[in-house]
Amino acid sequence: MYRTLLRMPITRSFTKKSILQQGQVQPGADLSTSPPNPAPEPRVSAGRKRQKNNALKISKEETKNPSGLPDIEELSYNKANGSAVSSEPPANWEKVLEGIRKMKTLEPVYSLGVDETDSSLPPKERRFAVLLSALLSSLTKDKVADGALQRLLQNGLHTAEAIDKADEATIKDLIYPVAFYTRKACNMKKIAKICLTKYDGDIPSSLDELLALPGIGPKMANMVMTLGWFNVQGICVDTHVHRICNRLGWVTQPGTKQKTSSPEQTREALQRWLPKEEWVRINPLLVGFGQTICTPLRPRCGMCTVSEFCPSAFKESSTSSSKSKKSGKRQILGLNLAILGRTFYPLIFPFGCRLVL
Repeated sequence: MYRTLLRMPITRSFTKKSILQQGQVQPGADLSTSPPNPAPEPRVSAGRKRQKNNALKISKEETKNPSGLPDIEELSYNKANGSAVSSEPPANWEKVLEGIRKMKTLEPVYSLGVDETDSSLPPKERRFAVLLSALLSSLTKDKVADGALQRLLQNGLHTAEAIDKADEATIKDLIYPVAFYTRKACNMKKIAKICLTKYDGDIPSSLDELLALPGIGPKMANMVMTLGWFNVQGICVDTHVHRICNRLGWVTQPGTKQKTSSPEQTREALQRWLPKEEWVRINPLLVGFGQTICTPLRPRCGMCTVSEFCPSAFKESSTSSSKSKKSGKRQILGLNLAILGRTFYPLIFPFGCRLVL
């Protein structure tokens, strides 16, 4: 078991400059019958053009996302466009994993919050609880998501039938303060309805069907398949796994030597070379490592016993510390100037003139 989720356009380009320069084209107009020499376009001030372009840009964005709210999964995951460059495993990867396992400072990783109910819940109810926990865990700390799930369990809201009958406001109150609790409560109702209609109250048993559920992305779907159906379909890649694999140089973007830009790209790259028996174990291992030593900011490379195999060792630490030193110097300089100004203010302006510092 893992933590509350160990913790994932076809565009058409037209270059009809001559048509666009002739003015606006009405919807449904036949471009082929446009006059060869149209009347010159009246002059428009630069300010009006900018306003017009801004209005067009805003309207396009509203069309793309009418609700104005970001999709929960899109905040952390972008779908990968291809596979890894090579299936060759990186050098010393086994030594790195073994070294991380031997480190005794790893943070204990939270499970999906259903460990204590495994023996008491029927299989169907347990699977639905795993799915709820996966949904709650997105962009939320483990303890917060686990607390929300426990409140749902205590109130009997761990089945598709119960969630479908429950009031959405009640669900929101119970899962607060998880991130996007309003959106998640709405998605829980939608998921419950789908599970009742299509799966007799159970959850989907395939990765594609899970991904079709609202609010469920690749990372969640893989975890639900592993912990709900005990069927390992892929690696669960969260921000810790994504960050650490890139620091170690284990993954690259398709066709390049650049780092992967999303957890989904990292998942596909890892699955090209990592043995399948490591797919489940790598997430809790790297999550604990990322919570204590290989942290997002100022990683503790001096404490890491596998830093000799890491191409990023001590690089991010020095960069972060130098930035903080520069920031500290600027703050001290600003404070000194403020003190000097207040000290000499009465001498320079003896008649009560105001000076804003």
